[in-house]
Amino acid sequence: MATIPWTRVSLPSAKGEFDRTLVRQWAVANGDDGEAMALPNHADRSVQVSGTFGSGGSVTIEGSLDGTTWAILTDPQGNNLAITSAKIETIMEATLYIRPRVTDGDETTALTITILCRGN
Repeated sequence: MATIPWTRVSLPSAKGEFDRTLVRQWAVANGDDGEAMALPNHADRSVQVSGTFGSGGSVTIEGSLDGTTWAILTDPQGNNLAITSAKIETIMEATLYIRPRVTDGDETTALTITILCRGN
């Protein structure tokens, strides 16, 4: 299992339009987790998962208040964010830290996880 660092995604430079918006991305494989990112001032969050899930691949979106104890976050319907196919979901909980974690895939699992956060 490897911890994959996030990368910053550049946003268009429209004046003021994206001032409080962050986009971060991880390229992960089976067994990887993403480096945690801190989001204390960004309450509106969504996640997009794309790529090849492989046989039984799943990615969970986890949050933490202390950076040590992690729990799976949920969508607006209260479902765990345990994603098994390409999609975009809203993240309900406001946690200090957030990360993706890939489980149950195979050697073909290759996913891109993108999180958009909008500050108040």
